[in-house]
Amino acid sequence: MGNYRPITDVWLLARPKVKYYGAYPAGFLERARALLGVSLEDPVLHVCSGRVNDYPYRGGVGPNDKTLDLCSELSPDYCRDAREPLPLRDSGKPWPAILADPPYTVGDAEHYAVGGEVLPEPNALLRNALSVVRPYGRVGMLHYFAPRPPKEVKLIALIAVMTGYKNRVRLYSVFENRIAAQAAQPLLPLM
Repeated sequence: MGNYRPITDVWLLARPKVKYYGAYPAGFLERARALLGVSLEDPVLHVCSGRVNDYPYRGGVGPNDKTLDLCSELSPDYCRDAREPLPLRDSGKPWPAILADPPYTVGDAEHYAVGGEVLPEPNALLRNALSVVRPYGRVGMLHYFAPRPPKEVKLIALIAVMTGYKNRVRLYSVFENRIAAQAAQPLLPLM
């Protein structure tokens, strides 16, 4: 894979339709899910989920998706701190994919009820997500910068996400878990 290059793109999307600070731009979730390599039926864990369940477009949030957020007022499936180890699925199996959208700065985090003192660090959040995603499963993160993955993890995509003039550009990074993949790969028969 000496010549491998990740997918790179720029998405020009409409402003969010959900009235919530930091809500996803319109059209983001459908595109983000496609790069996670999962169908709408596959369970995805939305970390720092905010009001993702209010997202108004089909194809973004699946019927088996779960949410994790520290703010109990948002009624997440898992009311937990994203800085702590993330949960496995209710079945005890790893997630096919995880999508994280943490606050980007302490200033951004102050817009939420839990405040800036619990701001998850992106590199640590990525490691937490990779520890509960299946081999070859993917973790996507929307942030101002790309977190640094462990060397066994493959970078799949770096996408600039814009919502018009005079708005900050965000970066959607997608990583594929290859940490436990060696044990999960089937052995080829000898010829």
